[in-house]
Amino acid sequence: MLQGLRTIVYKVPDLEKARAWYSKIFGILPYFDEPFYVGFNVGGYELGLDPDKSRKVIVGNNSTTYWSVTDLRATMDLLKTQEVTIEGDVQNVGGGILVATITDPFGNSIGLIENPEFKMPS
Repeated sequence: MLQGLRTIVYKVPDLEKARAWYSKIFGILPYFDEPFYVGFNVGGYELGLDPDKSRKVIVGNNSTTYWSVTDLRATMDLLKTQEVTIEGDVQNVGGGILVATITDPFGNSIGLIENPEFKMPS
């Protein structure tokens, strides 16, 4: 049975640079750090970095994973200084929910969401 979301893995061409970039963005060091995979524990979920050199495109990979933020506009202002591509303006999708999408320096699409209904545990 499916139990819920646990891990997202981003393929990165430069593992050293990606490790440093994500450590800076999340403000944490990886809990798992090997030449073949780097894993971060981010709020109980795992972000994995895979140094896949094949760069194969998977047909049908049209999903976006959204990372929760408390202040999307402030987060976007910060990310604009961190080598990302902003894919569009912050959008209000109803109910006070704001979303935006960026592309990291390694070509991965990342969704960001501010949802007042979902508060991070203290």
